[in-house]
Amino acid sequence: MPLLLPIHIAAAGIGLVSGAVALTTAKGRAIHRKSGIVFVYSMCAMCASALVAAAARGQTANVLAALMTSYLVITGLMTVRPPAAWSRRRDVGLMLAALALGAFAMASGLVAAASPTRKAFGLPSPPFFLFGVLGLSGGFGDLKMLRSGVLRGAPRLARHLWRMCMALFIAAASFFSIRARVAAIFPAPLTTGAARALPVLLVLVAMFYWLWRIRSRAIPARA
Repeated sequence: MPLLLPIHIAAAGIGLVSGAVALTTAKGRAIHRKSGIVFVYSMCAMCASALVAAAARGQTANVLAALMTSYLVITGLMTVRPPAAWSRRRDVGLMLAALALGAFAMASGLVAAASPTRKAFGLPSPPFFLFGVLGLSGGFGDLKMLRSGVLRGAPRLARHLWRMCMALFIAAASFFSIRARVAAIFPAPLTTGAARALPVLLVLVAMFYWLWRIRSRAIPARA
């Protein structure tokens, strides 16, 4: 257990840097692909360490966040990987997991909203509703993909993009929401609320920009 914190911090740092590189570089280039792979593995390591620590401490909200982030990066990566013989069974399992996580998150958000403390498992309702939307939309997206077959072209790239970006958004929000973490690395002027919110918002801005680029350009079906 003492080793989990250094692993978590190192993996989170690598994930944030590699995710920023993958998000801001031209899609399809070698640097994008390589930084994206580093992002996936570092995020999985971050989520695994967080999951073990949260489960041991009974931190339900952190367990949910770790599982949801893992789901997003894994399905984001699998979207741009060639299908294998066992891909359908894997995709069905991930779909069911996403729907279960999304339903649990939405229920927790409703419990938090109705609670006198306005919290459930130590968190207010908005994070739970966010996880609920991500889980349910991801799960229903998986169902649509399973019914229609292998995605090609713009839909495939859009699925890959939003899942990776939302995983990066969760990681960035988790890091920059705590001033002490930011102050340990950055100078005081960059630890204000506005300064800490900016990189989190930039992830969303970049995501919507690339989604617009994908949908506004003719993407070959083989992409």
